[in-house]
Amino acid sequence: MTTDNPVGNYLGLVIGGSLNQGVDVLLDPEADIEGIGGGQQVVIQGKNMRFFGIITDITLQSTDQSIKTNPPDLSDPVMASITSKAAMYATIRVIMALTISGTISDSDPPKPARNIPNHFSKVYLASDEDINMVFGSEDQRHFWIGTPPDLESRVRLNLEEFVKRSNGVFGKSGTGKTFLTRLLLIGIVQKNTAVNLVFDMENEYGWAGSFEGPGSVKGLKNLFPSKVAVFSLDEYYSRRRNITPDYLVKIGYNEIEPEDIEILRENLNLSSVAADACYTLRDVYGKDNWIKKLIALDREALQELSNKNNLNLMALSTLQNRIRGLTRFSFLEEKSTGRLVEQILDNIDAGKHIVLEFGGFKDNLDAYILVTNLLTRRIHSMYAERADAAMGDESIMPKPLVITIEEAHKFLNQGIASQTVFGTIAREDRKRRVTLLIVDQRPSGIDDEVMSQLGTKLSCLLDNEKDVDSVMSGASGSRELRSVLSKLESKQQSLIFGHSVPMPIVVKVRDFGTPESYSTLMGPDEKPDTAETLEELEQDRQDFFGKE
Repeated sequence: MTTDNPVGNYLGLVIGGSLNQGVDVLLDPEADIEGIGGGQQVVIQGKNMRFFGIITDITLQSTDQSIKTNPPDLSDPVMASITSKAAMYATIRVIMALTISGTISDSDPPKPARNIPNHFSKVYLASDEDINMVFGSEDQRHFWIGTPPDLESRVRLNLEEFVKRSNGVFGKSGTGKTFLTRLLLIGIVQKNTAVNLVFDMENEYGWAGSFEGPGSVKGLKNLFPSKVAVFSLDEYYSRRRNITPDYLVKIGYNEIEPEDIEILRENLNLSSVAADACYTLRDVYGKDNWIKKLIALDREALQELSNKNNLNLMALSTLQNRIRGLTRFSFLEEKSTGRLVEQILDNIDAGKHIVLEFGGFKDNLDAYILVTNLLTRRIHSMYAERADAAMGDESIMPKPLVITIEEAHKFLNQGIASQTVFGTIAREDRKRRVTLLIVDQRPSGIDDEVMSQLGTKLSCLLDNEKDVDSVMSGASGSRELRSVLSKLESKQQSLIFGHSVPMPIVVKVRDFGTPESYSTLMGPDEKPDTAETLEELEQDRQDFFGKE
């Protein structure tokens, strides 16, 4: 184990602090204050162990308070230097994350910090060697997600731990949530730690995806053609993109249940009375025919139905109009064979990752919520049955399933999270091998209990106080980490904390779009779906990152 860092990384000495709020470090007069930033990793060499922490604040201070109101004449460089060294100083605040008492190994990993270093312990900026030591080396469990600011070392997520719990990707629009999510999904495919089921609202993850500016970057199907199956709701949209999906999705009226309408209540502007009427209609007409019968009723028949079953006529009429609107979706048909869920599960059993593209329905939130909820409930039910039947026998347990949903607050807000399958999965279903990857720019709209239960959070920049509070809920040192989150760069930077990383860390998300990145992400056993020249791959890189 290294016992000292390079002199060039020396920052200063511990002069005070606490376990809960972090330690204060007096910066060495020769330290480059302008080169130190919030979110940087530091190492503190204690008497018997090393401490790893993260900078959360930087403060300029003075031994002479009168200087604040009556600053000296600093036009003389010599006087400026003397005044600066004699009366001015700076401190940083560091929250402790890990302790290491010996060489890191699987049997003796870094431990959460439960103590603090002695007074006057030396403090250093973490080196590349330190980061690599803490965040592991490349193997079948660890996936390179990015690099710390100003360093070249690689920060790796433990994907084996990542898929055991539900996780979240957050950030305001344009900060790189989709880009980061795409990398996570690629990592899961590459490392074979789980099977993905992606409800791809914006058509970004299956085939080539977009970003700000011209051009596109490759999706999962481009990189892993033999391991990914694309399902599409919109055949016409796929043809326009010169893409042939593996399966076309058709859903029958007979497959829609009252629970699928209830989650759409807010979007369809339905009263609770109207939503509850769905259950009565199912009892009256049967689960396979209630929608078909309802939309066919004329005014007189609707009145008779209302009188006979003690249903509010206005609410019933509103429900009929809203459901008629839904049935105009081209992917809905009067009666379905019911094979869709079986097709998805057959692919999952074969180890294939599923991306369901919404095509021309990408801007229709009603379509997204209806299809995502309907399929997730059925798939989750069948998957849970399999896991329960295995009764802990690992040899027949289904492979972990990660379900990715966007606009997650629509499924997990405080009013409905406890009643939906998504709330059930987020809170407790890791034992049944099903977890969520939720992607959202409004985390404050997600139920607090769900947010606090997420295993790992990857947050790009957020500028809304409520959203920041929501992301930090349940996190150790949340008050101190708030300032780190608020100071992230506007693009391609994320604060990562939770079960799949040893400690909170800010990363610059790794490049994606270069010929080298495609080859390393694709893996040795895959061949691209189309023959591409190096010139075409280089154009992809320039489209995303710009010309150097």
